[in-house]
Amino acid sequence: MQEYKRPGLAEQHATRAIFFVGGFGAASWAPLVPLLKARLGIAEDVLGMLLLCIGIGSLLTMPLSGAAAVRLGCRKVLTAAGLVYGALLLALSTVSSFHLAVPLLLIFGATMGCIDVVVNIQAVIVEKAAGRRLMSGMHALWSVGGFAGAGLFGIWVGTFALTPLVSTGIAATIMVLVTLSASRHLLPYGGDAGGKLLALPKGIVTFVGIIACIAFLVEGAIMDWGGVFLTTVRHFDMALAGTGFTVFSAAMLTMRLLGDWTVQKLGQERVVIGGSLLAVAGFLLIIFAPTVVLLYLGFFCIGVGCANVVPVFFSLLGKQHVMPISLAVPAVSTLGYLGILMGPATIGFIAHQMSLYAAFTLLAVLVLLQAVIAAYVYRHIME
Repeated sequence: MQEYKRPGLAEQHATRAIFFVGGFGAASWAPLVPLLKARLGIAEDVLGMLLLCIGIGSLLTMPLSGAAAVRLGCRKVLTAAGLVYGALLLALSTVSSFHLAVPLLLIFGATMGCIDVVVNIQAVIVEKAAGRRLMSGMHALWSVGGFAGAGLFGIWVGTFALTPLVSTGIAATIMVLVTLSASRHLLPYGGDAGGKLLALPKGIVTFVGIIACIAFLVEGAIMDWGGVFLTTVRHFDMALAGTGFTVFSAAMLTMRLLGDWTVQKLGQERVVIGGSLLAVAGFLLIIFAPTVVLLYLGFFCIGVGCANVVPVFFSLLGKQHVMPISLAVPAVSTLGYLGILMGPATIGFIAHQMSLYAAFTLLAVLVLLQAVIAAYVYRHIME
């Protein structure tokens, strides 16, 4: 077997750069959705089915991405995926055919899922080599990329009056340049798949996957339904619909930037279980808060409490012995992404059958269940 140098500071920075590219690309895609709808001349229901292609593409790719990293190495997979990611973003800003949009979105989702899985595989390997907490800071760069992508697109279009095509071209160029600059410091290997190709969770990894599923479900629900809750249940003005998610996102980003230091000071178990209980309190504030300040405090508590759950458990995957890292990470990522896909539909169904109050109560119960499962995982992860 070929010997490689031990991952160091350069590899850490390269990993953060790819996390940034992942978040930046996803945020740069969001403003293109209404433009795509207008170009294709489709209704909301058709658009919803079209956007489902992204999720399908991701789910099809995630279980196989670990095997690709093993066979080709993180460097080749992430470099190719980053370049294709930028090219597809630019293509989606111009596509005017429904039949062409479907395969483009499938490949876009597949690329997004591949980056998500393989960059986490590299992050686990790099963190183990460093011997200290890095994962929360790594994941924070995905959020930084998201904020940068969303903010810069608005500046380019609104302030500088650039066309969406030119703005998207600049975004795609940034993604390509960051990917290429990070490429030579990405790992030329990707772990051991133990001779297996498909990543299916087993043993304690299944419980970690369930935790990821709940965490991503909650995040997706806040993003998609937080504004609806504020406007229809709490009767906020439509201009304030996004403020709850903004508070949630800002709290999550801040805590991920501080996450590695926090985990070192308080310990992983306290951060995860205590954070989950804080998030439960946040949901109770959203449901019962009599004032606007307490309502926003609820969104803040959820963001703080949920911020480091996923990074901490990706780190723990490096300590379990049930599955190789290159299979455990995609297995957990796939279950997490199922949470993103299930969240909006589940909340919508419960809200329709009962109320949004009931739906948000269910979210609080799920986060409490997350704390219980986390306690179980911590009792067995080293066995």
